[in-house]
Order: sequence, then C-alpha cells, then structure tokens
Amino acid sequence: MAERILIFDTTLRDGEQSPGATMNQQEKLQMARQLEKLGVDIVEAGFPASSTGDKESVALIAGALHKSRVVALARTVAEDIETTWRAVEKAAFPGIHTFIATSDIHMQHKLRMSRQEVIDRTGQAVRLARSLSDWVEFSCEDATRSDPAFMCQVIQTAVDEGATTINVPDTVGYAHPDEMSELIQIVKKTVTGLENVVLSVHCHNDLGLAVANTLAAIKAGARQVECTINGIGERAGNAALEEIAMILNTRKEAFGYYTGIVTEQIFHTSRLVTSITGIPVQPNKAIVGANAFAHESGIHQDGVIKERTTYEIMNPESVGIAKSSLVLGKHSGRHAFRERAKSLGYILTDDELNRSFKRFKDLADRKKTVFDEDIEAVIAEEVLRSDQTYKLLSLTVMSGSHVVPTATVRMEIDGVEYHGAELGNGPVDATYNAIMKLTGRAPKLLRFSISSITGGTDALGEVTIRLEEEGNQSIGKGAHEDILVAAAKAMVNAMNRLDYLSKLPKPSIRL
Repeated sequence: MAERILIFDTTLRDGEQSPGATMNQQEKLQMARQLEKLGVDIVEAGFPASSTGDKESVALIAGALHKSRVVALARTVAEDIETTWRAVEKAAFPGIHTFIATSDIHMQHKLRMSRQEVIDRTGQAVRLARSLSDWVEFSCEDATRSDPAFMCQVIQTAVDEGATTINVPDTVGYAHPDEMSELIQIVKKTVTGLENVVLSVHCHNDLGLAVANTLAAIKAGARQVECTINGIGERAGNAALEEIAMILNTRKEAFGYYTGIVTEQIFHTSRLVTSITGIPVQPNKAIVGANAFAHESGIHQDGVIKERTTYEIMNPESVGIAKSSLVLGKHSGRHAFRERAKSLGYILTDDELNRSFKRFKDLADRKKTVFDEDIEAVIAEEVLRSDQTYKLLSLTVMSGSHVVPTATVRMEIDGVEYHGAELGNGPVDATYNAIMKLTGRAPKLLRFSISSITGGTDALGEVTIRLEEEGNQSIGKGAHEDILVAAAKAMVNAMNRLDYLSKLPKPSIRL
C-alpha cells in the first residue's frame, strides 16, 4: 500500500527570504489561504522573533487556516520559542519549529559553541517547545556537512525531549542523492525512539539537486518534505513543491508514495507567487513554466495532434492549465467574469469584483481577445495590490524624435491627490522622474525588463523593475496594454514595497 508524504511548505518563510520577495500581511494571508487550498499539510508562516511585522503576519495566518497546520520558526532560545508559540497558538493545528546548527563550521564560526553546549541547548529548547505544543519539529541546520555521529547525538536528545518531527536539512545544497540517502539511513539506524517520529528533509538547490536529494531521502525513509512554490528561497532556492508533487503523482509505479496536494491548483498557486513577489518563472521551468506544455516543433505538433501522450507525460489540466486560453470578451457580463475568476482560483468579494470587472471591461474594449493571463493580471492589479500608500491615477506622456520627453503624473499619496510633470532622457525616464518627485523618494533603478503576457499587437505588456533604497531592495510589476502605463504601475508597485520595507524594524537575525 502506498505511503503518504507530508508536504511542509516554507514559501512564506524561507521563500520570502529571496532577495526582493518580501510580502506584506495582505499578500501573506492570500498566499497562505491558497496553500491550504492546494492541500499543503503544514504551512511555515514565518519567523516571529525576526520582527514585529512577521509575528503579526503569523498570528493572522494562524487564525485564518482551518485544515493546514500552521507553524513558525524559532531559534533554540527560550524567548524565540515563547514568541513563536504566542503567534501560532490560536491556529486550529499549531506547531513550533526550532533549530540549531550541528556542523563544525557553523558551531565554530557562527554559534561559537562547543558540541556539548549545542546538545544542552537542543534539550532545553525542545523541552520548552514540547511543554507548549504537541507538535514540535527540530532541525539540525547544515546537517549534510555535520559529523553524522555527533548529529545523531543531537537528534537523540531532541527525540528524548519529545520532538515529534526531526528535520535533516541540506542547508547549503551541498549533498548529492547518494549522500542524502545514506544520511537518512544513518539516522534511522542510530537514533532510538523514532517509531512515532516523522523524519523530514529540507533541501536547497545550490547545485541543482534539491528535488533529486529530496526524492532520495524519501526512498531512504523520510516521510515529510520541506519545499516552496516555484522553488523560491535563499540563494538558488529550495526544492520545488510542484516538481516533487508531480513526480510522485506521475511516477507512482516507481516511487509508491502519494501526497495530499490538489494538483489542479498548482499552476494558479505558482502564478500567485509570481504576481506577489515579482519573481518570474523561467519559460522552461518544469510543470509551471510557459513552455512546459508548449510544442513548436512540427514533428512534436504532429505527434500531439495524433496522440497527446506521444510528447506529453502529464495532462496540462492535471496541474490547472486550461486547454483553451480564450475566455472572455467585451460582451461578457459580471457573472461570467466572477465565474471565470473563480475557475482560476480567485474568490472575489463584491468590492473586489467591481474594481476588477471595471478594469476588465476597459481592457476588453481595447483588445480583440482576452486571455486567462490578462484576467490574472487585472486581478493582481486591482485586488492584490490595493490599499497601498501610493496609487497611480493617471499618466500623460509626450515624446518623439524632435520633442523633449515629458511626463505628467497624477497620484494619490496617503489619500491625498498630487500631480506634477518632469522631463527625461526618454518617456520612461520622464515618467520615473515625475513619480520620484511626487513621492519624495530617489531609489536606484537596478533592473528594468519588458515582456508580453499574451500574444498579438494588442497584447498586455508587463514591466518588471528592481529598486534599491537605503539597503532595501524591492521588485515591482505592472501590466497594461500601454507599456508606459505598465512601467509607471511597476514603479508605483515597487515604491509601495520600499515604503513597506522601510517601516519594518530591522531583524536581529535573518536566516
């Protein structure tokens, strides 16, 4: 009989630590609800001790989810553990995840602790966490570069003190599959009392082996995997949830395991992460990339037309990609728009529906064809990025071969309307100069890119930018059929994120 693999999603904690991927509370709550809809068993909602904002976000998520377990990270420090418990205790299924490094390089250079001190700290922390919560996970940070014998001593201490889950992380993406498998087997053979303890793995992708290492660990006895949507996370990221879930689903005969993931929600969840963080998915990314189910070669097209399985090992509908991308037009009504949004995974309130539908009708009047991607972009603009400090009200740009580019911008800042005009070297430069003048900010533009969300000359254009100000970096995205308006929207979106980041207290530690 197939065994179930628990999915521990850390998009909101490790994933959010990707440069520029910081989310505000509204975005985190939206993401957490979608993760629960996706069927994630455990949602790691954040690191409460790192900042007041993170603690509040974790508490908000804990009160909103009803099926998934909500846990949060804590160092092996009493104050961290108590803060974490206060943040998650109202959850239907709360938990505490505590960790300490066990590799000599971390103990010597970062912790500056002896092996015995690490063992003692582990026992104290797990004992305290277990007195508060009936679900406690303990992680050996940098496990794959640790002395296995010592690491097992630390794990034994955690198990003896009541840890219900033991996590063996490849924190720096150093291991290869054979090593990962051997390490899990060593833990199983050496540590006693694992009968009622779940073994977990958390693999990073520095050498591109995160998913392979995770699968090797499963075969060796791990029954929980820690991963993120789109594989986002520190440095090269984490094991990608969608890849693990679909490998186990597609190759059941090879692995013999299953997950509780609702695979039809995968694509929408991936797009939501992209929309919120501004981090694009590469076109050839497995499962959720734009080309994952695309066929350009004539031979491939001929084969797929005759029999889909000649070149497709998965049905696109199984991950939530619709057969047809044509959905709505200018004659469609509000009810049809709500139903299409629902089918894409967006449950809109009446106010959200009214704002999104108005924007959709404006778009439909300008476009011959409206695609699913257009609908998602509209909802992202009108719902996910509402209630911000800065709002773009209008933009007028004058530019040409014999004209000095000039942009006139009208904005709402903290509820008050302002307008101004500025010159620039080009229309985008003029637009950004005007926005910066109105907001009183002067961030450095690190990246500017333009892409077409859909095909055709009337395509919805998307601009992605990265800004830096006083050590903070933010990504902004804007979508519009007028690329200059899209650029302005991206700038305003990035400014809002910088404003959010500037108000956060500086964390004492960032793992």
